[in-house]
Amino acid sequence: MKHFLVKTIANAAALAVAIWLLKGITLTGENTGRKVLTLVLVALIFGLVNFLVKPVVKLLSFPLFILTLGLITLVVNALMLLLTSWLAGKAHLAFHVDGFWTALVGGVIVSIVAWAMHVILPDKD
Repeated sequence: MKHFLVKTIANAAALAVAIWLLKGITLTGENTGRKVLTLVLVALIFGLVNFLVKPVVKLLSFPLFILTLGLITLVVNALMLLLTSWLAGKAHLAFHVDGFWTALVGGVIVSIVAWAMHVILPDKD
């Protein structure tokens, strides 16, 4: 349970940094409490997408991982962020990623910040 909570907090922080740095990633709400709730829900969706969909995409695109020496990971991360944006829209959450290139840069930001958060936050059960 603690591992799940740490990953959700790390994802929420990483998404918050991406929202703050990029104009093309938006999170709207009436007040701060609503924005925080939306951010946590989007972080949960992002975690589920990374847990369920990303391994399948990585497996199917394994030859591209070899050919590009792993650079396709940037594209896969961007696609996971776009899928999260689409699912958030279907769930009526006020989170939106505006296009592939924004998602590509956002994916890099989210990956770096999430990694840093995992280093900082305790993850032992």
